[in-house]
Amino acid sequence: MEKKKDIKSIKVTAKSVQQRRKIEEHGDFLTAPSRAAAPRALKEETGGSLGERIKKARESRGLTLKDISSRTGISANVLKQVESNELTPPLGQLIKLGKALDMKMGYFISPGVDKPLTVVRKDQRRMVSRYGEKKSAVYGYYYESLAAEKGNRVMEPFIVTLLPTGKEELSTHDGQEFIFVLNGEMKVQVGKQVEVLQAGDCVYYDSNKPHYVGTVGKKKTTILAVLYAGSK
Repeated sequence: MEKKKDIKSIKVTAKSVQQRRKIEEHGDFLTAPSRAAAPRALKEETGGSLGERIKKARESRGLTLKDISSRTGISANVLKQVESNELTPPLGQLIKLGKALDMKMGYFISPGVDKPLTVVRKDQRRMVSRYGEKKSAVYGYYYESLAAEKGNRVMEPFIVTLLPTGKEELSTHDGQEFIFVLNGEMKVQVGKQVEVLQAGDCVYYDSNKPHYVGTVGKKKTTILAVLYAGSK
C-alpha cells in the first residue's frame, strides 16, 4: 500500500514539474519566440546581430553552449539556433541569458549609447518584432522599442499591438511589468485573478507569477508596456 502511495506521489510531482516547465517555456506578448532574424537596422547600428552579440558575450566568458544551457534551462540546440540567427529568442529567454552572462537584458535588444537623455520621435520607433499578417495572428502581437538608443537601461518600454488569437496560455519570467492601455480592450490574468482593462486603465504585476495578456474579442488593442528584468 505504501509503495503505491510513493508511486502516485512521484507521478504527481513529475506532472507538476512538467506543467511548471510548460508555463516557463511559453511566451506571452513580450516573450513569444520568432523564427525571424534580428532586424537589419539593428544589426547595422550595433555592429552585430542579436545572435552575434550573445555568442560574443558567451565566448568572452569562456562558456560553452552546454554551460549556458545548464544555467538557463534553454536547450543547447535552441541556443545554437539563436547564435546563428535562425531563431529570435523571446524576451523571457533574453532575461535568463542576461543573468547567465551577467549582463543587462537590454544589451541584447540594442546596446544603445550610455548618455543621460535619448529622444525617440514617433516616426523613429524601432520595430523589434515584425511578422507577416498570418504569423502576427498566431503570436497575437507585434511591438516597437521606445528606448533602443539608451544604453545601460534597466527598463524596456514598448508600444505593443495585441491581435486576436485563440491561444490563452500562462507564462512566467523574472521581473515586473507595467501596462497602460492606449486603445481597445485588454484581458490580463495573474494567477487566478482576471481583469478586463479599457483605454486609460493600467496594471502593474510581478511577471514571475503565471500571467497572460491579450486583446478581447476580434479587435486589436494598443498598449504601452514597460518591462523591468532586474539589475542583472
